[in-house]
Amino acid sequence: MLDLLITGGTVVDGTGAAARQTDIGVRGGRIVSIGAHDGAHADSAIRTVDASGLVVAPGFVDVHTHYDAQVMWDPACSPSSLHGVTTVLAGNCGFTIAPIAPGVPEYIANMLSRVEGIPISALQAGLDWKWDSFGSYLDRLEGRLGVNAGFLAGHSTIRRCVMGEAAVGEEATPGQIAAMVALLRRSLDEGALGFSSTKASAHYDSNGQPVPSRWATDEELLALCGAVAESAGTAIEFIPTVEPRFSPEVCELMARMSLAARRPLNWNLLGVRPGEAEAANRASKLAASDHAAALGGRVLALCLPDIMRQRLNLLTGFTYDLIAGWTEIMHLPYERKREALADPEVRARMLAGAEASPHFTMSRLAESTIVDVSSPHLQSQVGRSIGDIAGERGCRPIDALFDLALDDGLRTGIQPPNTDDVPEAWEERARLWRDPRVIIGGSDAGAHLDQMQTFNCHTAFLAKAVRAKQLISLEEAVHLVTDVPARLYGLRGRGRITPGWCADLVLFDLDTVGPAPVEVSHDLPGGAWRLTGGAQGVERVLVNGVEIVVDGGLTGDLPGTVLRSGRDTVPVSL
Repeated sequence: MLDLLITGGTVVDGTGAAARQTDIGVRGGRIVSIGAHDGAHADSAIRTVDASGLVVAPGFVDVHTHYDAQVMWDPACSPSSLHGVTTVLAGNCGFTIAPIAPGVPEYIANMLSRVEGIPISALQAGLDWKWDSFGSYLDRLEGRLGVNAGFLAGHSTIRRCVMGEAAVGEEATPGQIAAMVALLRRSLDEGALGFSSTKASAHYDSNGQPVPSRWATDEELLALCGAVAESAGTAIEFIPTVEPRFSPEVCELMARMSLAARRPLNWNLLGVRPGEAEAANRASKLAASDHAAALGGRVLALCLPDIMRQRLNLLTGFTYDLIAGWTEIMHLPYERKREALADPEVRARMLAGAEASPHFTMSRLAESTIVDVSSPHLQSQVGRSIGDIAGERGCRPIDALFDLALDDGLRTGIQPPNTDDVPEAWEERARLWRDPRVIIGGSDAGAHLDQMQTFNCHTAFLAKAVRAKQLISLEEAVHLVTDVPARLYGLRGRGRITPGWCADLVLFDLDTVGPAPVEVSHDLPGGAWRLTGGAQGVERVLVNGVEIVVDGGLTGDLPGTVLRSGRDTVPVSL
């Protein structure tokens, strides 16, 4: 007898094959039959779901999230699951909460709060740190997940565990590198899916210092990648730089990392903006894949399936600290930061830095928009451009912004201009999705909770690229967010609708699917808030044959699997 029979849906199986209207039988968490079921067979199912008018697809696989902490208090990894994501991969950028050593949790929590925008109050209230090894962390999650979740082992965390305070500011000795390799190897043996690290200049800890991995030599990185080659780990994830272009040295390092690990390396994030200069920037970054391939390695760029939507603020200063002359100001304590931002001489230096910055979307202050304020008396400024406010006040845009933010406790939400929501950029995006050097990803879900609005990128992909703009077929789009990422990480039996594979499924109405409005929710531990938002047109989401979302709401069921290397993965070769 079937546990569940899904009838009459338009099945898009994840392989890229043409959609077809048919039925799906599920038993024991797996797909056991695909094809028309007559009345007699339908009677043999415990439950039947009529999917007429709906698309039935494999659950989406999100390869770049930061749910490591949130999964401890939110087993459904919302809002991703509301958007059809059934498998999340976390532990990216070198920032993980396992393994852990005595005296390390406080540093890791503060680092996570700084680099990934997770309120420290939520981390303090939501984590008990009652684990030490990577395996004991994964053990805590067994039987407590709504979605499937796999985790990489993070470089900065491992370095801090081995080197203590010396992890920031010092080069590792050969003995310390050997200890890091041993700790990583143990983590991989206990289920870590691979290794992650960052060299990006945007990543500072809560003390305003570069995070531990940024102090590593190339030799240290390559030694750690070598540990992956000796394990069942399936991937390397790396943030090489946030500069507009890759240097030959960056391309060489990523190729060597892939070769040392004998695994694919994916990096975050390939931006898509219009213009010849931006095209040249992208070409320099995709050249890293060509260089690696020539040497026998494999390097892949992550590219969002939607536009980049951000909410910046001067309180945390994250992303603004990429601008020359802004970095040290953004890392000051609150009161000192307020004093600096009010100083005309400091403003002059910051303006010069903004005008010379290659990160032009952030530095184009006049075109930025006020999206929210915390002070009621400033509500009239919401929705206005900083340029308009400056014109009204008869001052420079930087003065208008800083004066407004100072009046608002620096909490003002600021949206940089969206230069990537134009036909030229969308056409380039569609070309990149089909490029074998690119994989769809980069949602950053679970991180930058007061900033990022890309957690809904999968339903936005369907609504915009497939339905509205018709840049890509439904079958190809589903293939790119299911089977392709699942194969990259070697996930066993996931990413396709085929007999014997896990029944991770999403049922949606293609005519209405899309993101619901983004809103502020005070639902984090300790009463902290985040930006979040559900989906429209997603009728049901199943994980291992059990519904975790019905009619847009979470059911509370916990059928998810902790994805461990070796047990839940197959080897991934170059």
